[in-house]
Amino acid sequence: MSTETENPKPRGSIPRFLDMKKRGDKIVVLTAYDFLFARLVEESGVDLILIGDSLGQVVLGYPSTVPVTLEEMIHHGKAVRRGAPHTFLVLDMPFLSYQVSAEDALRNAGRVMKETGVESVKLEGGGQGACRAVEALVQAGIPVMGHIGLTPQSVHALGGYRVQGRDETAAERLRHQARALEEAGCFSIVLELVPAELAREISLSLTVPTIGIGAGGDCDGQVLVLYDALGLNPGFRPKFLKRFGDLDSDARKALDAYVREVREGIYPGPEHSFSREP
Repeated sequence: MSTETENPKPRGSIPRFLDMKKRGDKIVVLTAYDFLFARLVEESGVDLILIGDSLGQVVLGYPSTVPVTLEEMIHHGKAVRRGAPHTFLVLDMPFLSYQVSAEDALRNAGRVMKETGVESVKLEGGGQGACRAVEALVQAGIPVMGHIGLTPQSVHALGGYRVQGRDETAAERLRHQARALEEAGCFSIVLELVPAELAREISLSLTVPTIGIGAGGDCDGQVLVLYDALGLNPGFRPKFLKRFGDLDSDARKALDAYVREVREGIYPGPEHSFSREP
């Protein structure tokens, strides 16, 4: 017989996130892509973990998020679920897994929910097609996080990784998309690379929380790619990023020490070796 201990509920929930927005409490989000890092992120006490399709670049070595497949997202989603059984998980739906039709979106998101055990999915874009997909998923009982501003799956159409919404026409489009996604049923919306003033305006206009990345400090929460926050990607230096660690340097020092000690016969020493006697 199952018990609550055997099947623990995530700390986060959609009602809790909505309450946090009402109270003005910031929502803390990080990405994770594997078991060990997911366990560390959960133990840090974040409110929500995003299994981002950014894994295409930081884990799989793709040039963008576009090549990431549904199978790859599901594979990593399962690993993160095992590492973070108590945290609310959101999984990115990859490119062309939801854009073709609402029926495709429902079929693929349903597979994600059944096979990974995550609590929600995230879709990019705020146009009519994205809103139709959101409506279909929400009506089927699948919670959806939206994502507007810089949408990495559309990077080629956007002309690169650039701040969005700087002119009034673009700003009004983002305002409209945010309202449309809220009306379609999104429980939260990511704002990426949006001017801080516009992000604040959008955040105040919505009843659902906004999660910013490169969108200033007035969003209802913040998200960073874990590897960027830990300093594991030293060549990536966008203005919005603050490194909260320097694991690249620490890892290089540790690996240099390992190579040196093996070559010099220092490791393994007697304390790392077994004798014939039990």
